[in-house]
Amino acid sequence: MKVIKVQNGQVIARKNDKVKYWYLVQEGTVIQKFDFSEVRLEKNAIIGILEKDIFLCDYIVGEDATLAAFVCESTKDLMNILTGQERIRNIFLRTAIEQRHNLLTLYSDLYSKARQFHMFVENTYNDYVTFCSKYKVEGQSFPGMEHFNPLVMQHKAEAWEVNNSMSLVKTYMQEYLQLMEKDDGLTVGAIMEAAAQMRRFAQGIREMESYLSYNKDILLTESRNDLFKLYFDLSIQMYGKKYEITEVKEKINLIIKFAEKLNVYDEKLVQRRLKEFNAYDYAGDQAEAVESGTARAEMDITSVDALNHILKYAGYEYDEMENISERIIAYRNLPDMLSSDKDAYSLRRSITTVFYEIYYKVFMKAVKDESTLTPVLEMFLNFGFMDLSYVGEEHAKALYALCAHLDICSSDHIYTIYEWLKCIYRGEKEPSKNQFDMSYSAHLADLYKNGKITKEQIPEYFENHSMRVQFEIQNMFATVNKTTYGKISTFCPVLCENDLLNSIDKMLVTAEKLEEALNEVRKLDYSIFYREVPFSDPAKGINSDRIMKEILPDIVLMPNAGTKAMMWQEISGVKSDTPARFMFPVFTAVDLNELMLETIGRYRWEMCRRLEGVHWNDVREKSLTAEYCTYIQFYRNNRDLSTEAKEKLKATLAQAKNNYREVFVKDYINWIKFESKGSFRLNKIARDILVRYCPFIKTVRDELKANPLYQTSITKFEADNAKKLQRYNGLYNKYTQAGGEITEELNDNLLFYQM
Repeated sequence: MKVIKVQNGQVIARKNDKVKYWYLVQEGTVIQKFDFSEVRLEKNAIIGILEKDIFLCDYIVGEDATLAAFVCESTKDLMNILTGQERIRNIFLRTAIEQRHNLLTLYSDLYSKARQFHMFVENTYNDYVTFCSKYKVEGQSFPGMEHFNPLVMQHKAEAWEVNNSMSLVKTYMQEYLQLMEKDDGLTVGAIMEAAAQMRRFAQGIREMESYLSYNKDILLTESRNDLFKLYFDLSIQMYGKKYEITEVKEKINLIIKFAEKLNVYDEKLVQRRLKEFNAYDYAGDQAEAVESGTARAEMDITSVDALNHILKYAGYEYDEMENISERIIAYRNLPDMLSSDKDAYSLRRSITTVFYEIYYKVFMKAVKDESTLTPVLEMFLNFGFMDLSYVGEEHAKALYALCAHLDICSSDHIYTIYEWLKCIYRGEKEPSKNQFDMSYSAHLADLYKNGKITKEQIPEYFENHSMRVQFEIQNMFATVNKTTYGKISTFCPVLCENDLLNSIDKMLVTAEKLEEALNEVRKLDYSIFYREVPFSDPAKGINSDRIMKEILPDIVLMPNAGTKAMMWQEISGVKSDTPARFMFPVFTAVDLNELMLETIGRYRWEMCRRLEGVHWNDVREKSLTAEYCTYIQFYRNNRDLSTEAKEKLKATLAQAKNNYREVFVKDYINWIKFESKGSFRLNKIARDILVRYCPFIKTVRDELKANPLYQTSITKFEADNAKKLQRYNGLYNKYTQAGGEITEELNDNLLFYQM
């Protein structure tokens, strides 16, 4: 256990970070922060107690704090911490009960808000329809309500849990503590039971926050496409017909009061909208109101000629628009759009070429002035939507509604294709390599070599925003979009109803879903995204060393409804400490966990090849790829493999068309899905390689180590790890004696060899 001091505002742990320590708050306060809700953790609170492998929220210092950090990865670790420590047992047990209650209180509050929100919105919209009918006013279209549903919880707290917690905390805490502290097993069991409940409550809180965040724009939003505007326009229309509008005004004020009570809206937004309403001159602003109503009606997706809207925005002339429209319509009118005959193939190829030309033009105009973007353009840029008849009215309305919530498809390392291209344009990310593994700078060097550009033009072109984007679209985007779609022979970049096998919301690949799929693998294969990075501090005696650092991949969502994911680059540039690039379809009916696992398997292989260079298949240089290649190449003469194992490997090789990487990927999938649970799928040789190069987290190793099939390999792996840990402990001791500070980065390196 080590004591650390942290200052106000400092981040102790971030959502989706691995849980490396539990932290006991000795002094000060820490804020347990969800998306917009938070819990205040005070003295004796434990950070990490509710999480199992991955932090579910952020933990930020509220007031300068002193924390005691300790490793607690299993019930065995917790038992060791508590054994013989009566005072600590009391603190841990009381804290677990109180933190569970505090989290349950937040859960209950959010659950009440979510239910009230749904009822309020439904009633408000129904009242609007009633008002329109009563006063014979033409109601405005409001597609948002068509996809507005009540909250359905996956991680739910039961009523008995609420009552149990309330009684325990308010009445019977002391008696409960005295009983549970009588036995270490009872104490640990009670703590872990509370932790498991807290984890479920925290996941439920995230669900409810997601529901409110996703749907809140129905009531009030910056774009004004909301119920508040419906009522505002209704009051104007009624005033114009000489009707009394007091009742409608009361409803508008009720919307504002409810929004303030809900506490999920930006306060400035609420006050700004209220101020606009209060300042409106009903007698003098009728013309403006009519224009506003007309503009709103034009935003009804079913009444917009989406294709013409996109082409006009892109800057095409009338003749060009006609030519493109004819091709789009001709393809749509084919008896079978998925046909492989010559006419269908020719149309698809023609549309594919023009699609990326249109995309580039639309993107370059949008990125310079995003205020010109409409939902139709956002649907095109993010989903490949171009025409209502291609996707059908129902899907089009769902896509339109989704445009108000595109943030759910993004995180600090997950991007829609539009957001990704903006990063390329702004220079925040380097263009991806093309299909020939050539970077943008290498591409420019190649153009110079072939006499297509001058030496002086190389730096100019390298910094040129539009050329960087064009390179990304023509190479990565065009290639990956087709590959992630999954059916290359029938690929068309325009989103089609044929590919939308389920509802939009069920097929949508959100950042949350991707993080969960990624974390499912990280929980088992803990070292997957760790890389060796250089560390030096010559003044303190370290001239050159290497430490382990976790670098999560960038994930880009392609605008298609696809069935494949791919690992496009194992690193982003020439440096080994840059993120990999994974590509996924933005819509899929395929199991996301399966896609992620397969993609990570390929990343494992290609990353090893990258690090080993020309020696990647040379068994004299020990590595994952070298040992796997040797194992597969000489399996027929391997006496450690049974006849059955050899026949199985022969069949797998044939299925993989002799691609050694794909054989490894299949084994890796079985390694994570089955072998991690003690269900044997691999032969002795493959298992031994994976134990050493794709090791499971310590808690899983401890369970498997009792089995003779794993014992020797795991014991050897852990002995090697112990030697490395001993070396670093010695190195760090000398470093601190020389005045060096053990930073979080250095400490993470130590933890890596303890995982």
